Amino acid sequence: MRAHTVGDRQGPPSCKEKSARQWGGLWLTGGRASGITRESFEMVNRVLIYKIFRRSEWTAFGAAGTTLGAPIDLQDGYIHFSTAAQLAETAAKHFAADSDLVLLALESDRLGAALKWEPSRGGALFPHLYRALDLSDVLWDKSLPLGATGHIFPEGIF
Repeated sequence: MRAHTVGDRQGPPSCKEKSARQWGGLWLTGGRASGITRESFEMVNRVLIYKIFRRSEWTAFGAAGTTLGAPIDLQDGYIHFSTAAQLAETAAKHFAADSDLVLLALESDRLGAALKWEPSRGGALFPHLYRALDLSDVLWDKSLPLGATGHIFPEGIF
């Protein structure tokens, strides 16, 4: 077997680990140098996902420190999230007339294996959490007011 060359360094003849690992400043996946730096790899896996709560649900979550979600989450058996690209449609479809909402942001990679990406609306993959959500999972929270033409999202989300 030939060793992989990265720059002027020789790599191992093969990389049997299924997960990516760093070597020589590049990431190796399946024994091949991907050309992706560690920082790029981590950025891709650090996708922000969002949860919309009604103010009363957010207040209860804050008091308890943990939640199994809103009524729809309890009914479905997992906590629904949206990506930035899915967020406006989620708000319009499920919260069109709600004015006192709170938007939470979470880093998807911090939720572990309990976060599953599953097909939903239009076949798009949506993040679903199959465990309780802890207050410590929340990166930030912001009010999501209702304006004349729909919800007013914080700057920088889209």
